[in-house]
Amino acid sequence: MTWAAGIDIGGTNLKAVAVSTDGTVLAHAARATRDGTAGAADWIAAVQATLADFARELGSTPDAIGVCAPGLAAPDARSIAHLPGKLAGLVGLDWTTQLGRPGLVPVLNDAHAAVLGEAWSGAARGQRHVVMLTLGTGVGGAVICDGHLLRGAIGRAGHLGHMSLDPDGPVSITGMPGAIEVLIGDCTVAARTLGKFTSTAALVAAHRAGDTAASAVWLRSVKALATTLASCINAFDPAVIVLGGGIAQAGDALFAPLATELARIEWRPGGHRVPVVPGALGDRAGAIGAAHYALTSPA
Repeated sequence: MTWAAGIDIGGTNLKAVAVSTDGTVLAHAARATRDGTAGAADWIAAVQATLADFARELGSTPDAIGVCAPGLAAPDARSIAHLPGKLAGLVGLDWTTQLGRPGLVPVLNDAHAAVLGEAWSGAARGQRHVVMLTLGTGVGGAVICDGHLLRGAIGRAGHLGHMSLDPDGPVSITGMPGAIEVLIGDCTVAARTLGKFTSTAALVAAHRAGDTAASAVWLRSVKALATTLASCINAFDPAVIVLGGGIAQAGDALFAPLATELARIEWRPGGHRVPVVPGALGDRAGAIGAAHYALTSPA
């Protein structure tokens, strides 16, 4: 049996899958990470232990391994090249060397991996034109154009969370004023609600319960997201937009007002509307995409 392992290294958890060539998840695992105290040896040990568990469970070693993480992947796809302020020790860690593989262990950005996963076996299955935003603590993004992952010159392409909607707004972690990340990301809920809420989940719960102040903040954020998506439609002309991450689990509280806003501002030649759908792979999207990338990328 041919199978690949996909490893998604994050600050809270390491998520991993073993996947067959048709996208079937054969096994999955998660391990808590200790961002802030962990270093290179910890990331290596966690990945090696996970791969060993999969090998015991499936009775064979993986034919390919892919790794994804936040940050910009190196041009040679052997490591994460740029990731300031988090996951100490991960930058420059050559996974092909560390895992002793005869072939390349390709490394890519986690949002890039997530869109590949959703386009392979998830909500955008079979689509050649896809935009994905991951809505969580921050806002990540990725784009597939004409069936190819859009990378850009140094790997920045698809960082849609740092698109500016307000040139005079507060800056994101990249220094971009008024980015959608600061307008809807979990990282700014306290600031947007003047300290009343500390998480989007709490804000949405209050909105559902009829708290008018909470509703005003939440719907303003949804309006900002709709503007971002409409801009992405004009820039990339996707067949589908996929929303992943924890905030996308808000269900109708997100998708109903989002649809209303998009009906008002989306450019729809001939009445064509771009569907906006929740991700189908949940928090395994990145790991599944990393495995797919490993199966399909040149050795």
